[in-house]
Amino acid sequence: MLTFTALGPFQAWADGAPLDLGGQRQRAVLARLLVAGGRAVPVNTLIDELWPGDPPAQALSTIQGYVSRLRRALEPGRAPREEAEVLVTAPPGYALRAETGQVDAWRFEGLVKSDGPPGQVWADMEAALGLWRGPALAEFADLSWAVTEAGRLEELRLIAVERRADAGLTLGRATSLVADLEAHAAEHPLREEAWRLLAVALYRMGRQGDALAALRRARAVWRDELGLDLTAGLKRLEADMLAQRLEEPPAPEAPAVVPAVVPAAQSAAQPAAPSAPASPGGVLRVLVADDQALVRAGVKAMLDSDPGVTWAGEATNGEEAIAAVPAVRPDVVLLDIQMPRLDGLAAARRILAEERPPRVVMMTTFGSDENLYAALRAGVSGFLLKTAAPEQFLAAIRAAAAGDALIDPAMTTRLISAFAGRTDPASPPALAGLSDALLDVLKLVARGLTNRQIGQTLSLPEEEVGLLVKALLEHLGLFDRAQLVMAAYESGLVTPGEKAHFSSL
Repeated sequence: MLTFTALGPFQAWADGAPLDLGGQRQRAVLARLLVAGGRAVPVNTLIDELWPGDPPAQALSTIQGYVSRLRRALEPGRAPREEAEVLVTAPPGYALRAETGQVDAWRFEGLVKSDGPPGQVWADMEAALGLWRGPALAEFADLSWAVTEAGRLEELRLIAVERRADAGLTLGRATSLVADLEAHAAEHPLREEAWRLLAVALYRMGRQGDALAALRRARAVWRDELGLDLTAGLKRLEADMLAQRLEEPPAPEAPAVVPAVVPAAQSAAQPAAPSAPASPGGVLRVLVADDQALVRAGVKAMLDSDPGVTWAGEATNGEEAIAAVPAVRPDVVLLDIQMPRLDGLAAARRILAEERPPRVVMMTTFGSDENLYAALRAGVSGFLLKTAAPEQFLAAIRAAAAGDALIDPAMTTRLISAFAGRTDPASPPALAGLSDALLDVLKLVARGLTNRQIGQTLSLPEEEVGLLVKALLEHLGLFDRAQLVMAAYESGLVTPGEKAHFSSL
């Protein structure tokens, strides 16, 4: 049986024996097709992604040679003129044909998303984690597509760790889980689920003091890193522990892989270029742009389940999305960041440049930091992972329509750490000329506070804060609250890990 492994050193196997896949770039061709999940990858895409920015003159014939040699390795018994069955020609490129059970990464993803009683979840997560033999696709770390896919798989691995622990707590295995959860929370201190699981495990062992201490540690980390307090869920958990109400583990919340909502204006302040009004009766119209029919169908089914939102239309690429916006007048556009013909980032820029644009939320399976950062600069309202639960998709749509910024704190911290201080011709103007009052408000916006919270902090009426936020947007030539966050970090006004200090305090 032919099998492929990507969760560790990349390799193809025939009945348990490793196959000779050739040199690094030849192996990269097969790895890229595996990452595509059975979908065809155009030859031009293979060329661009194997030789970023500098393909050789004979790139096409080189790719064809790689494919020919890979076919001989994968199907040594195939006759010269017999059609390939594994690495197949799929105009305008090639595709890998394999069953889920033949590819460890595909099997892993299916196990992580499986459902059932706690015992079944425990067994499935154990099996999923057991497939890992090291970092995914590490030998292709110089290629952006491999880095993106490795990040997505690593995120799913963390979800599997947390789902396993959650099932284990329900099964009464707290004692055996504490050490692993301590390490997990220490390594990923911005994951809400990591701290929740650790605190519950300690509490279930009778270590109430240690459980509360874990939540205090989480609070300290989040204040230092993000300037934020604990989430409402962790605060409720802390209160239940103090009141000794936590007799049974709380119902597990969705894995913390979906962008958290950083509340935006709650007053009369609106962006300089407001979104189109919602449909009559308050029903939000949503346009979905994604090149995968399965994704579009899934989002449509999700929207049909909620009377507060409705399907406004669909597009299969960026050009279609741009044309559809004036035709259907959506309130929110869900836009895949990577699409053929015109990618989501370029489409977002065009859509947001129009008069009275809708809100744009990028859908991603973890795009590159460069793309995510550029999208924030362009004024998108934030990001949704395609692995998000339906209820969180719906909550995000409503939040975006209301003018909120959907920015995962962990993602934001990573991006800002990488790009803060970078100069760019498209950067907003310097902050010179802003009053102390406006600078104080900008700092608090960057820390994720709502207008009401800013008003409480600075002893200002909420309505006045709304006017100050509007003045900031106008002064900097921006139209979205997420852009204010990036401007504060880019200018050096706020830095990663900095504790906020305000002149009027």
